[in-house]
Amino acid sequence: MASILRFRKLCYVEPVRCSSLGFHSFETPKVDKKEESVVSKVENEVLEKKKNRRQIKEWRCIDYCCWIIGYMCTTCWLLLFLYHCLPVTLPSFQVLESPGTRLKHEGLIPLHPVVLVPGIVTGGLELWEGRPCSEGLFRKRLWGGSFAEIFKRPMCWLEHLSLHNETGLDPPGIRVRAVPGLVAADYFAPGYFVWAVLIENLAKIGYEGKNLHMAAYDWRLSFQNTEIRDQALSRLKSKIELMYVTSGYKKVVVVPHSMGVIYFLHFLKWVESPPPMGGGGGPGWCAKHIKAIMNIGPAFLGVPKAVSNIFSAEGKEVAFIRAMAPSVLDSEILGLQTLEHLMRVSRTWDSTISLLPKGGETIWGNLDCSPEEGHDCDFVKKGLPSMIDNNLNNSNGRRCFQVKDPVKYGRMISFGKAASQLHSSQLPTHDSKEFLHTSASTNFNSSCGEVWTEYDEMSRESIRKISENKAYTARTLFDLLRSVAPKMMRRAENHFSHGISENLDDPKYAHYKYWSNPLETKLPDAPDMEIYCLYGVGIPTERAYVYKLAPSDKCKNIPFRIDSSADGDAGSGLKSGVYFVDGDESVPVLSAGLMCAKGWRGRTRFNPSGMATYIREYQHKRPASLLEGRGTESGAHVDIMGNVALIEDILRVAAGATGAEIGGDRIYSDIIRMSERINLRI
Repeated sequence: MASILRFRKLCYVEPVRCSSLGFHSFETPKVDKKEESVVSKVENEVLEKKKNRRQIKEWRCIDYCCWIIGYMCTTCWLLLFLYHCLPVTLPSFQVLESPGTRLKHEGLIPLHPVVLVPGIVTGGLELWEGRPCSEGLFRKRLWGGSFAEIFKRPMCWLEHLSLHNETGLDPPGIRVRAVPGLVAADYFAPGYFVWAVLIENLAKIGYEGKNLHMAAYDWRLSFQNTEIRDQALSRLKSKIELMYVTSGYKKVVVVPHSMGVIYFLHFLKWVESPPPMGGGGGPGWCAKHIKAIMNIGPAFLGVPKAVSNIFSAEGKEVAFIRAMAPSVLDSEILGLQTLEHLMRVSRTWDSTISLLPKGGETIWGNLDCSPEEGHDCDFVKKGLPSMIDNNLNNSNGRRCFQVKDPVKYGRMISFGKAASQLHSSQLPTHDSKEFLHTSASTNFNSSCGEVWTEYDEMSRESIRKISENKAYTARTLFDLLRSVAPKMMRRAENHFSHGISENLDDPKYAHYKYWSNPLETKLPDAPDMEIYCLYGVGIPTERAYVYKLAPSDKCKNIPFRIDSSADGDAGSGLKSGVYFVDGDESVPVLSAGLMCAKGWRGRTRFNPSGMATYIREYQHKRPASLLEGRGTESGAHVDIMGNVALIEDILRVAAGATGAEIGGDRIYSDIIRMSERINLRI
């Protein structure tokens, strides 16, 4: 009908020539009004259909996400392609000679066998027995490598990485074990090195499988359970003894990283303790077999981020994501419940408890003061204090920048920004009895989801009381964690302790639960052994958190979250609900350096034989270009494994040098002043 009317309309058009103007014009004669209404009606219908078609073609949120992912993948592929197309040497880019190659030219050769001890999450785990959903995964990596199974069968993957909630060991029908050998932790994922660079440089001066060993273990277990289930400590003892003999009775240099530092501290006590609890090596075993322990990124006194991980499965990364895109993690559209799944699995890992802060308020501060107070945490912009010389009594070194209002870092968890800043007299008093949630939640709804956490058993009244207490220190937060994670804390506290010993000769400290706490155990009687604290500085590191209650109308959720809207003034160290101090991005300087700076310095009750301790700090420097990768001068917790200065220090000690010969202490941070402020009886 519409086409007929248009044809009829065109028939009435008569061309009129305007010769004076030099062009033709057209005049349309009058058309009946009835016909015009029909035409306009039809045209409106056509326009409406076209409009609907355009609306269907409009992009949705998922379209944008897919295109963004596609662009990112394409960009990464192009960058990799261009990188591999580059010549080995560029005129404007000089490739640095590796420490191993340079030291080989200087004549360094292998002398002492080297044992590497990986930390938490960096070691690979493989499947030996599983449920029907794991068909085809026998001896395939569940942790480390490509992580492909996360996307293929996520729930099955989570089930097999979880441990038994009562025993802390394998669930029935599941056996996941540590990947053996150097490949266990050389790379965490393809292209992301952990130990690979250090291993390569050790190989360049002559190390190989016979004098280089990776002491892989299942990092999910408590330290004593690695011996009970896998005999990991016994195998490490036998390996060190074998390397000692086959190398011509040369002592071993041990290089632990992160949580591996306190794992090996546990080993030092275990190996000399009598069976059945210990390894039966007897007094003098460490003095006979170990030359030096070079601790990289040591978490001797724990890390505050372990608190937030247990409490709400969060950290600074999650807080930043919430600050930038508040609805991403909280969306119920896809029902992902990512943080809830993460909490359910990680709360079965007893090793997480080993990283909780040790020493209580004596080390980490109370409601009103802490060792780091009075310092400007904006050190990235303003610069760190100058390096302190080998003489630790040097008082001429510049101090950190002072701030007007000292930050109360001792309040590891505060509910509300105001609670993190008020004087302690304005805060409610702590009563641990208030946290004992005796009544289960009456708001249980089976339609809320299938993710179970211990928060599901808490009433809203118990949750409200926790937030009303406002602030928690390193002492009171254990009462807090016992209330929100009772099963985990009850199970794990049989394996770990976090206090300070008043009398190290008390027979109770012969129990293995104290062996990984440097404040509750003695170092072995080995006066010739050396202990190094090697860690990065100059990176903002998590120290305390500002929390808030999550929306109460959402069931089956984590009721607490970091308040990403809480930001402080310049220099306050508060950003997106997280207070930062100096450290290596994961471990604060206080935890990494205090034992070498004070607790073990000289002959103390924690170091009765007076073995030498050295602090070697590495100032963080970002890579100058993309061609440097993660940087050769990085001080970050994992990236420091590729730091050329750290690698050189390790190679020289492995080749026979002492701490004094490699330069003694090298300190950039304010760890000495912090240690002076801590009233620790040594």
